[in-house]
Amino acid sequence: MTAPTSLRRPPALRPGDRVAVLTASSPVPAGPLEFGLRLLRDAGLEPVVHRSAREPGTLRPYLAGTDALRAADLTDALLDPSIAGIVFARGGSGAARTLAALEWSRFDGLAPKVLAGYSDVTAVHEAVARCLGWASVHSTVVASDNGTAAWSMSTLLEVLLTPERASECRFPDPTVIVGGRARGVTLGGNVCVLTASLGTPTSRPAAGGLLLVEEESEDPYRLDRMLTHLQRTGYLDDVAGVVCGRFHGCGPDDLVADVLAERLGTLGVPMITGADIGHGGANRAFPLGVAAELDADAGVVRFLDPPLIPRD
Repeated sequence: MTAPTSLRRPPALRPGDRVAVLTASSPVPAGPLEFGLRLLRDAGLEPVVHRSAREPGTLRPYLAGTDALRAADLTDALLDPSIAGIVFARGGSGAARTLAALEWSRFDGLAPKVLAGYSDVTAVHEAVARCLGWASVHSTVVASDNGTAAWSMSTLLEVLLTPERASECRFPDPTVIVGGRARGVTLGGNVCVLTASLGTPTSRPAAGGLLLVEEESEDPYRLDRMLTHLQRTGYLDDVAGVVCGRFHGCGPDDLVADVLAERLGTLGVPMITGADIGHGGANRAFPLGVAAELDADAGVVRFLDPPLIPRD
């Protein structure tokens, strides 16, 4: 196998580092936010809460403030040299609008910073990979509101603080759809967001990559439609391997499994389902933009580089 090349990886965080907490998407519930902030502080990080993380849906109930406010928060966090990284407070909806409001030329030549989150944050992961060449981390958000929030955050903190230890993602109970091994650079996230970003300047091509997909609350026929669209547009052409996370609230498990196997398994590349990533439960941190090998039969993704640059 030809060795893939990781994107530009940000440096690992250190205790005492200031970390921006903001949303590019929907309003953030206060209780889960405070719990997540405590977890960050307990790890020795200093969360800096931006206005968007406490902004109600003033323009629309599903948007945290205005597009300009969310874009300003993200811009400030990226450009502020005292901010070492960004952990998004929530997903939801609206990241695409935030990305459209950014002045991307302001980030030319900027050294990479870690960005972490999932769900609607998929749009941001794609954008920084495509426009800036940065690796990032698909992970829990700060305001996670389920009983696995602490465990999910612990997997993120391992990647952020000790990336040399985060050498693999070994999934506890995967299903092998297509066996074998494949190498590529990791990418992906939420199926709906990946589909919606096609044709935009921030959509990241999947050719040659190890593609992660997960979803929440989409009926099987809608999931089928989105995966079919990804296939028809050529997005799935030459994908090296597929990791399916959780498809929470997407219908009967056997029906969802059939859709995934029929729409993605027919690509003929190594593929597993049932990874503990995404909505509705334990959400294992999964580095994006990092050279890796998927061993489908073993149910493991091994990273060929540390997901962040280790500190001395």
